[in-house]
Formats: sequence, structure tokens, C-alpha cells
Amino acid sequence: MRFRDGQWNVAEGFRLEYAEEVYRITKTPSGEGISLLCPTRKIMSRGDTLNTGTISVDIEAAFDGVISVETTHWQGAARRGPDFSLFPGGKPEVSSKITKSDKGTTLSSGSLSASVSGKDHTFDVSFHSTDSNKLLTTLLNRSVGLAYTPATSTPMQLADMRNFKHYIFTQTTLSVGESVHGLGERFGAFNKVGQKVNLWNADGGTSSDQAYKNVSFWMSSRGYGIFIDTPERVELEVGSERCCRVQTSVESQRLKWYIIHGPTPREVLKKYSILTGTPGSVPAWSFGLWLSTSFTTNYDENTVNGFLEGMKARDIPVEVFHFDCFWLKAFHWCDFVFDEDMFPDPKGQIARLKAEGTVKKVCVWTNPYLGQASPVFAEAAAKGYLLKRKNGDVFQWDMWQTGMGIVDFTNPAACDWFVGCLEKLFDTGVDSIKTDFGERIPSDDVQWFDQSVDPKRMHNYYAFIYNKLVYEALQKRYGKNEAVLFARSAVAGNQRFPLTWGGDCESTPEAMAESVRGGLSLGLSGFAFWSVDIGGFEGHPPPWIYKRWVAFGLLCSHSRLHGSGSYRVPWTVDNDDASDEGCSATLARWTHLKARLMPYLFAQAQAATRDGLPLSLRAMCIEFPDDPTAWTLDRQFMVGDSLLVAPVFEEDGTAQFYLPKGRWTNFFSGEVKNGPVWFTETHGFATLPLYVREATLLVLGKEGEKRTVYDYAADVEVRSYFAAEGTKAVLVDNTGAEVGVLEVGKDGEIAGKKALKGDYVVTVVSA
Repeated sequence: MRFRDGQWNVAEGFRLEYAEEVYRITKTPSGEGISLLCPTRKIMSRGDTLNTGTISVDIEAAFDGVISVETTHWQGAARRGPDFSLFPGGKPEVSSKITKSDKGTTLSSGSLSASVSGKDHTFDVSFHSTDSNKLLTTLLNRSVGLAYTPATSTPMQLADMRNFKHYIFTQTTLSVGESVHGLGERFGAFNKVGQKVNLWNADGGTSSDQAYKNVSFWMSSRGYGIFIDTPERVELEVGSERCCRVQTSVESQRLKWYIIHGPTPREVLKKYSILTGTPGSVPAWSFGLWLSTSFTTNYDENTVNGFLEGMKARDIPVEVFHFDCFWLKAFHWCDFVFDEDMFPDPKGQIARLKAEGTVKKVCVWTNPYLGQASPVFAEAAAKGYLLKRKNGDVFQWDMWQTGMGIVDFTNPAACDWFVGCLEKLFDTGVDSIKTDFGERIPSDDVQWFDQSVDPKRMHNYYAFIYNKLVYEALQKRYGKNEAVLFARSAVAGNQRFPLTWGGDCESTPEAMAESVRGGLSLGLSGFAFWSVDIGGFEGHPPPWIYKRWVAFGLLCSHSRLHGSGSYRVPWTVDNDDASDEGCSATLARWTHLKARLMPYLFAQAQAATRDGLPLSLRAMCIEFPDDPTAWTLDRQFMVGDSLLVAPVFEEDGTAQFYLPKGRWTNFFSGEVKNGPVWFTETHGFATLPLYVREATLLVLGKEGEKRTVYDYAADVEVRSYFAAEGTKAVLVDNTGAEVGVLEVGKDGEIAGKKALKGDYVVTVVSA
């Protein structure tokens, strides 16, 4: 939302008022902060206090290194829900300190401080590190304010607010060279400076400024992050209305956000995960290859069996088979019942597939919408389980499904009913749920069962309660760490319910690059696990795109073959090319590589869930925050701490990538390169730029390993890459429990090998 026309003029149709000075400072009721009373004009005499608005700015210590800032115009405005579920793991103790001097007032919360200038008739709040006074950002003159539209000419008009919109906004300063990242899964430029960003969940594909996963958190290259504590529509002007400021605005009477001090991205993400929740754990089997029927393709039991037999014949292990939309009868989406014409015995079929070993787990597509052609719609409508219009009608439209209604998850009875439907699927043998959609939630002319909620706040928040409900149902049936979603929509906190995928992308190299940017941005928003439609969702990928996407997709944390109107089994892409360069051989090769990487991947996954880090795609700036180039890199990523991946986007196999400072070893050839330098390489379909960071002990499954779940300490290969004293590798079992630690000692020998079993091998790749 732009409130100004350039730097000097107010935008047409708006009236603006700013916090012009700090008139009085008092303690907040909690005693852990300070409250600033800020008139919207400078108070030069007592008469100036009349007919003048004020803005309250409450600055409070949240916990070490985190401070909240809440800006309010009219305190009497109702506080309607829903609200983000903060501190799900418990709130840390708060230790605040308030100091006053002739220079001003400072609130300190551990490593982070906020200082309010003591100059007369001034509004100036700076946020800085407590120990070094390094400036992070500031709220300067005309950086906190309110806006009306249409513009008012007298306060008397506000006796009736029904025809006016009221906004509250803040503007934090951007320093020279500062970049901004995150804000959910965003597919545009990695650095958000210069962009207008609306946090409003939408089904816009991967080639627009809309996003399925809008997360109200952003990371600065300057050593801090900001979490905006509201699920309502947030509009940001990131160095766009004013080039040197990030403006955050909401249509409300209050706006609250938290500033989180790192100083490193790792520390920022760790503290952010304390606020909104650490990522949930995922089982080892979920890291294997997922195969989908695709969306609008024709398929039945024989088609599914043929796919899986074909994959097995081509030595491509499939861990999870996914039934997409048309497992359901047309016009019945989503009534949770297999189409009996196509699948006469789903329970028996699933049992046979598992018994034959062609697949270990099964996933089905669902969404929270009910088409009126299904008997389930009538049942849910009669019992009051569907969202209603203000006049009492069930909310319906013909978008997506004819006459569809939306399950009202603010109704506890509707939640119980929905879980009951899921449990019937679990009884059929279904192990995982693809929770599609959840973005197109109306915010006007609707009445929720819980009438205390604000429909505009429910639009985004619906993704949270929808995915939470399904995830917890899976946990109840299969165990705490065995639950896996495949979700499309998300908000802050959804990282607790893994996992998510990137949505509808095209079958082009540009779309693959868009997907990389989306995964990087979501990772910087606190999500550990992420996947993508390998080959692209829309269109028919040419063989070279398919094979390049296979290499990229198998190095994401999770890997799924999925399309729209065309299948993604490899032999349909290249007329069953049986050569070593064919799609089938390429898919088999990269699937096997991921299986070998599982001892490393699963150990890194445990650290990612503990610390709120992305496993893959991990932005380079997380590992190399002091390298300015790392903050610009949007065509490569880290997998965990030690592996660097640069997907290939060119048909001729060329790839340009950057290696930060240090020695890097090519995983495939053993060639060593020194950074910081840009490199260009040419790759066939069997390789891509995959480099191992120095000071790494990389634990791999044995040569030829094709399974995803096995003993990650037995018969392994331990590769040493310039592993100096203190280099470590954590060993975990296939439940994620730590079973040992390998560590290089002063003598260069590796201690902890007693935890290894069988015929393990230690290879010094680089000395």
C-alpha cells in the first residue's frame, strides 16, 4: 500500500498522520518494556494537546535478543482472532533492563536493545546490538503513522467509520547495501528490495507475485529479522515507496512485530522458531522417491500397477505412491471415497502393492472443499460444518468444484467429522495426505462458526488450522514422527506440520529457476522441508528438462514426480530411451544417489528441526553470512551444512556457480577448487555441480545402496574432506536417534568408529 506520491506528496485519496514526537515514556503493564505516547503533531504548548491524535508505541522485551513493537491508534478497537500460536514450545524467561540518560531511554533484552532519543520534539527509535551498539535499523521521523481513505477533512466524519478504511503503518530503515529475504515461498527476485509484497495466500502458480505460502517474516543481511505478528493481509513496500525504508501496513488500528537479533542467519532462524515453532520431524521413508498419477491424466488400478511395475523393472525404487485428484469420482471432490469404477478394491490393492514390495507407503490427494454433487456435501451442510454467508446460506461458488462449500474448521464438530473421514482412509491403507488448496478462502460476506474471528484474518490463517488438523490426525494414527503432509498453502507456524511443495510450475528452465527461488525464500522463512513437481507441473517437459529437473529434485529434501495433463514416469517422456543418458537411467541414478546420502541427510534433518533451519534448499547466506555474494545467490543452494548444489538450467549442460572461500571438492570427480571464485562447468545428465565443503566427514551408505531406510551406521563409507581436528559427523539411526559421533582428533585419526557396524570404509578424499 503506497500512501505517498513520491517523497513530497500524499497519495490521492489519503489522509496521513505521523508520530511526530515522543511526548511521554512510561513502563508497559508487564514491566518488561516502555510505552511511548506519540502525538501526531509537535506539542509546543498545552493547546496543542487538543484535537490531536496520538499513537502508542509499546516496546517490550520478548526474550534474549528479541523485542516486540506494537503500534496502536485507538486502543478500544476489538482484538478479534485468530492469532498466531506463539511460543508452542514454551516462552523463555524475559530479562529486560531499562536505562535512562540525557541522551534518551534504552530498553535491553539480552543481545538486542532499543533506544529512544531524548531530544525534544523528536521521534527516533534505534535498534542495535547491546554489546557493540551496531545499528540494525531505526524508526525515524514520519516512519510510524496512520492513514484514512477516503481522505477526511474533519475528525467529525469519523463518527461513522463504515465508509472509511483505516491503516496503521511503520517504516524501518534500510542501510546501504542491505538486502531483504524470505516472506514465504516467493518466486520472484530473491532480494525483495524494490518490491511490493502482499501477504495474502493465493493460487497464482509459480510465475507471478502471488504466493501459496505467505509468511510474515523477513530476514535482513544486516543481522536481524522481523516477524509481523498478524495473519491478516499485510502489505509491504520493501524499498519501493521509500527506497531507504521497509514499510509494513495493515488495515487495522494496531500493528505488532518482533525484531530478532542474530547476528547470524542461523541465530535469527533459531529465535524465530522459538516464537512460531520448530519444524516437525519427518520419517526416513519420506525422503525416498514419490510417484504420482499426475492430475488430469486417465488412470485406474491397472495404470497404477503398470507404473509401479515399470519403475521396478527399471531399477527405480518408489517409496511412496500418490493418488492425485481422480482417485475420487468426478464432481465429488473431496468426499474421501475411491471411485469404485476405477478402483473397485482400494484396500486390497494397497495391501497387495505393499506386500509385493513395489511401494512402501501410499498418499492420496485431498482438499477442504466439498462439491455439492457428493452426498457428503448434504451431510456437512445439514450439520452446519460448512462456512456460511452472512444471510445464513452455505457459502458456495463454482470455482474449482461445482457448488462447492468450504469446511469450517472453527467448528469443533466439523473438525471431528473431517478427521473421521481421514480415519476411514487410514483404514484403507493410506499413510500420508496431500493437503492441497486452502488458499481461496473468502473474506467478505462470510460468517464463521466461531463468530469471534475476523474473516479477513481467517483468509491466511485457514492454512494453519487445516494442515494442523490433518497432521495431528496422522500423528495420532501412525506416531509422532511418522506423520507427513504434502501441503501447498501455509503461513507462519506451518513449518510445524511438514512438508510443503512448491505448487504449480511450468515445464521450463525458467520455472525450475522460479522454484529454486521459492524454495530458498521459504527456507529463510523457517521451513525445514520442501519439495517440487519434478519435471514441472504444467506442460510436457522435453527430455533434457526432465532429466535436469530430476537431478535438482532428488537433491531437495523431498522428491516427487508429478504433472498436470501428462505422466511423469520416465519412459513416457523420451519414448523409453534405454541408454545410459535416457530418462529412466537418469532417474535411477539420482534416486540411488539420494539413498546413499541418507546417513548424511537424515542426521542433517535432525539438526534442521532442532534449530529451525532449512535442510534443502538452504540459502548460501545461512552458511556464509559474511560473504556479500552469498546474499545474492539464487541459482544454487546448500543441502545441510556441507553439500553445495548448482542445478543445470541450460540445454547444453553449462552451469555457472559460485564457491565461497575455502576448499571445495567435486563429489563425483574428487577435483578440488578454491573459493571465493565463480566457475563455469559443462555437465552430462549423470552429474551437476555438487561440491563438498572442506572440514567435512561425509557418511554415505554403501556403494550400490538403493533403499531409503536402512541402518545408517552399518557398511557405510566415511569420506574425509580436508577434515582437520574437531571435524565431526553425527550418526543417527533410521528413527533419527543419535547413535554416535565421529570426530577427528589431534593425530588426524577419527574417533568414535565403535559406533560403526559391519564392513565400513574410511576414505580420505582430500587431505
